[in-house]
Amino acid sequence: MAKSKDKAVGVDIGGTGVKAALVDVRHGELLSDRVKVPTPTGGEPDAIRDAVVELVERLDVDDDTPIGVTFPAIVRHGRTMSAANVSNAWIGLEAERLFEQALGRDIHFANDADAAGFAEDHYGAAKDASGLVIMTTLGTGIGGALIYNGVLIPNAELGHLELDGHDAESRAANSAREREELSWEVWAQRLQRYYSHLEFIFSPDLFVVGGGVSKSSELFLPLLDLQTPIVPAKLRNNAGIIGAAALARGV
Repeated sequence: MAKSKDKAVGVDIGGTGVKAALVDVRHGELLSDRVKVPTPTGGEPDAIRDAVVELVERLDVDDDTPIGVTFPAIVRHGRTMSAANVSNAWIGLEAERLFEQALGRDIHFANDADAAGFAEDHYGAAKDASGLVIMTTLGTGIGGALIYNGVLIPNAELGHLELDGHDAESRAANSAREREELSWEVWAQRLQRYYSHLEFIFSPDLFVVGGGVSKSSELFLPLLDLQTPIVPAKLRNNAGIIGAAALARGV
């Protein structure tokens, strides 16, 4: 059984759902069932705040249990500086304070892709890696996380790199594959261009590919020709929750 010092709550806020669980941060495993509610229509701050409070109450944890919360935005000093698939009212909002006041305790507040990347580096596909790990999540957009020897470098907006006159995610995200009905081979050509560009800029030691499409990684990752090893994420949809909890505990 996990000791209290190894427990924390992770809350992962997304454009379609808000989910949470109690986590064993020593082993990177869920200690409770995952609880989830749909992201409130419109994604307004007060409605999402209330959803987070509801989930934490359902977990029924001690008042001194640390809580980490992830959000799909650039996060600087507790403020959300962008908004993806939620209300623009989040832009410039003191979001960390919003959640702390509602929950009655300090929290750790982070970008969702950063938390997922941190979790994969500490417990998942990059656990034994050294040097620079780049995690990308291929979904509606492309989320990115940079971890150097276990240290997170926050707010790497890797989906918004300009490539051939376009935001990279507009061409290479999984949503582009679905929207344009691309074959795996054609989509892989776009991914090749994207990851080759990342490789040139950052010279990473490992790529980790997350997002829901990573469960079909055998259909596209072998089609890529890179100098850098590239592997699918292991923690799947729990990565954000686990990473948020680990960051809250200061792992």
